[in-house]
Amino acid sequence: MAWTYSCPICDSVVNPDETVTLLGSRQDVTILLGFHPQPGNYTVYLPPGCDMRKGDNWEFYCPVCRQNLRAKEHTNLCALTVWQGSARRKILFSRVVGERATYLVREQGLEESYGKHKGNYENTIPRFKIPEALK
Repeated sequence: MAWTYSCPICDSVVNPDETVTLLGSRQDVTILLGFHPQPGNYTVYLPPGCDMRKGDNWEFYCPVCRQNLRAKEHTNLCALTVWQGSARRKILFSRVVGERATYLVREQGLEESYGKHKGNYENTIPRFKIPEALK
């Protein structure tokens, strides 16, 4: 089943095809770029002649409403809404180039984390708590 991504602010779908399309900005450069939709796959699709240097911080914006996607959980994370079927979740991802850290978050807390740098921000995301009745 495919993942569908949307802006957490305006709810516009940002992956009308196989890529998650966002507006990226750093200093005097603003580009439209694509990310692979599978959490944990760090493939980035850039316009010809554009590069992203490891360690650079980028701002990411919704391409529809142009609002900044920076997450409240940490200044180095951005947020999108993601769903498969009817289950909606939040996905957080690092805005630092080369930092592989992605988090799938349910309303109850962190569901799953991905990437070799996932430990960098896990402590800033509430943990999923199993209800006492289910233990």
